[in-house]
Amino acid sequence: MQTLRQIIEVGGDRKLELTLPDNVEPGRMEVVVTFQPVRTVEPVVSPLLKFRRLFGFLPKRVDPVEFQRQLRNEWDR
Repeated sequence: MQTLRQIIEVGGDRKLELTLPDNVEPGRMEVVVTFQPVRTVEPVVSPLLKFRRLFGFLPKRVDPVEFQRQLRNEWDR
């Protein structure tokens, strides 16, 4: 006995077409079909990525090195 598992898209005609692997010999077979709806899996988002906007307060248009120099110049005054 072999188990074949495939996730398929069922069309409006509700027909199922299944191609068996090459190692299945022709002849009489008992086929058992079990079906279960598959939920759409949402991508897993790390909690770290949710708060990524908090990690940097500098806009992307600012050069970080230049910004650091400006801060140091303020301290030296």
